[in-house]
Amino acid sequence: MSIAVTDFGGSGPPLVLAHATGFHSLVWRPLARLLTDRFRCVALDFRGHGDSGPAPGADYHWSGFARDLLAVVDGLDLGRPFAVGHSCGGASLLLAEQAAPRTFRALFLYEPIVMPVEPPPGPDPANHLAVLSRRRRRSFVSRDAAYDNFASKAPLMAFVPDALAAYVDHGFAVQPDGAVTLKCPPEVEAAVFAHSSSHDAYSRLALVSCPVTLACGEETDSYGLPVMEALHARLPRSTVAPLAGLGHFGPMSDPDRVAAAVAGAFRPEG
Repeated sequence: MSIAVTDFGGSGPPLVLAHATGFHSLVWRPLARLLTDRFRCVALDFRGHGDSGPAPGADYHWSGFARDLLAVVDGLDLGRPFAVGHSCGGASLLLAEQAAPRTFRALFLYEPIVMPVEPPPGPDPANHLAVLSRRRRRSFVSRDAAYDNFASKAPLMAFVPDALAAYVDHGFAVQPDGAVTLKCPPEVEAAVFAHSSSHDAYSRLALVSCPVTLACGEETDSYGLPVMEALHARLPRSTVAPLAGLGHFGPMSDPDRVAAAVAGAFRPEG
């Protein structure tokens, strides 16, 4: 299985960017551009997303995403990078650090999907996001048609134009007739969402010894302040950072604010 990587360049220590379910590396482009004066920014497409290969055996347990992250760090010889994760990407970074302690120098996690319950409930194919994903439209007559569709509907209508353009440009494959089709098909996205309740990151938070910033949007309808506080109580070196006015897709809707929070959380000289 191949894992696709986008290297945004930059000067300074490496910083790995891990995307949310259904997204890909290029949605980080607006935020990465704001950080390349401090870091070398590298993002990956998780298995089944973007230009990466599908998961072996169609197994989308999130431990596989952790292995993708570790493979990128090792394959690019990144040493001990900083890392930023959004949603599923945030949980996957915790799973990676738990599997291989001291891989990361510090983590900035924007609403990581970690249920504060143990033991984990297990996969849930009836998860409402999994159900919605199975109903997703998988193709459009053109990239412009796809862009216009997402620009007029929540939640992607809140993205800054460059993030939305990146989502469409890299997230769809062009067909011979000019139509475009999702690279991460609805059934894969649904399988990823179904496994959001099956990983055990919460039970093993004490294994994460690096500094962790737990960020969330104050206007989120997802994993907000109460969940971040529950994770904070178990993480040895963590800080909670609520961001006023932002929702679950803060990194794509307000990359300036989130990039400033990342820069404030990480000390490249540390």
